[in-house]
Amino acid sequence: MKFGKRLKQQIEETLPAWQDKFLSYKELKKLVRLISSAPLLSVESMEYGKAEAKFVYLLNNEIDKFNVFFMEQEEDFIIRHKELQQRIKRVIDTWGPDGTKPSKTDYRDGMAKIRKDIVDFHGEMVLLENYSNVNYTGLAKILKKYDKRTGGLLRLPFIQKVLQQPFFTTDLLSKLVKECENTIDEVFPVDEGDRMKERREAITVAGKGIFRNTVAALLTMQEIRRGSSTYGHFSLPPLNLPDSDLIHSFQLSSPIPIL
Repeated sequence: MKFGKRLKQQIEETLPAWQDKFLSYKELKKLVRLISSAPLLSVESMEYGKAEAKFVYLLNNEIDKFNVFFMEQEEDFIIRHKELQQRIKRVIDTWGPDGTKPSKTDYRDGMAKIRKDIVDFHGEMVLLENYSNVNYTGLAKILKKYDKRTGGLLRLPFIQKVLQQPFFTTDLLSKLVKECENTIDEVFPVDEGDRMKERREAITVAGKGIFRNTVAALLTMQEIRRGSSTYGHFSLPPLNLPDSDLIHSFQLSSPIPIL
């Protein structure tokens, strides 16, 4: 499957509300085709220089779009992460065994709600990591296509610039994802029986909710990388799946079409 079709599938299967935040791959591809098919357009000509400047201008606008969206989401995640930690503390301090109003029922119900919110929150952050990966892949592919069809040399310097952009720098986001997973393991431990039940329930309801979107995004991203011919110094690093048992177990039985 061509990258443009995979990108469309990726958007439809994850968060359609983000549609206008992804790379405008189709429009950029049209411009590459227009430039490469123009008669007598040599790399030394003024017309070629103008066409290339337009292409670079559009790419820079796309990067600005990625950065604004990514940083807004990341800032929101930082705030929500702190709020979830505060909620856990309040439940423990109020209804926990040593709380001001000990109550097994209220404690169990309160922690169950928080756990669901943390799982959803984790999924949203994985989707944003995936957003970064997909857009980087799209940029690398369109730049490779541009150089190949026009004889230009944009890919190397442009990708060097992209590697320094906020939307590509996901260290903080990855740290939040890992902290979320650690919180689930430490604060909400489950025995093996509960874990198997949880896996079955996740597979049963996999057609809806943030969990299904997260798995769809991860599977599609794996397919994009597996079928990519864009390898080299600036290729994406190997895809590290979250350590969630639910995601790993669901992958084995996923009904989501990825071909």
